Amino acid sequence: MNGGFTARAGRGIAALAAATGLVLGAASCGGGGDEKKPDSRASASKGGASRPSPQEGASQAPLAELKGQDGLLLQITSAQRDSGGFVTVNGNFKNDGSRSLVIPSGLRGDETEIVQHGTSLGGATLVDSQGKKRYYVLRDTEGRPLTTTGLTTIQSGQNIPVFMQFPAPPTETTEVSFQLPTFPSAPIKIS
Repeated sequence: MNGGFTARAGRGIAALAAATGLVLGAASCGGGGDEKKPDSRASASKGGASRPSPQEGASQAPLAELKGQDGLLLQITSAQRDSGGFVTVNGNFKNDGSRSLVIPSGLRGDETEIVQHGTSLGGATLVDSQGKKRYYVLRDTEGRPLTTTGLTTIQSGQNIPVFMQFPAPPTETTEVSFQLPTFPSAPIKIS
């Protein structure tokens, strides 16, 4: 019986040693990563040598900046292809002017169905010059545009997040021209 007990005890000690090694290894991996994270973020925000994450880079460098009237600025932050066959364009309206601004009603375009649903970004389009196609903002079953709606005024220095959703161009199309009434057009990359 002592031989069986010794063998089981030896296996138990070996299993305990292996488990302890795994726990210590996991702790050292996790602990080192947590300690380095704040340092790398601090370095990235201070312009240090470390690289920012893709999300940090996207917020720092927009895909495009379009300057409108009276200090109104539209920054396009992303244009992502969704699995459902859509492209969602996200951005921010910024008021770089010294006074509050009324959001131009012309942004909704002039299509009767969109105009009757109030202020929106329904006039936005994506132009695929290679495929020679223009993509208009999608609408729901009641004709409302799938964009940010209800925009009225923007205060000086204020940011307003916005979105627009379009049918997706073919997958080989990775660059399109973004157009919005009252703003100049700009090329953007679809990811």
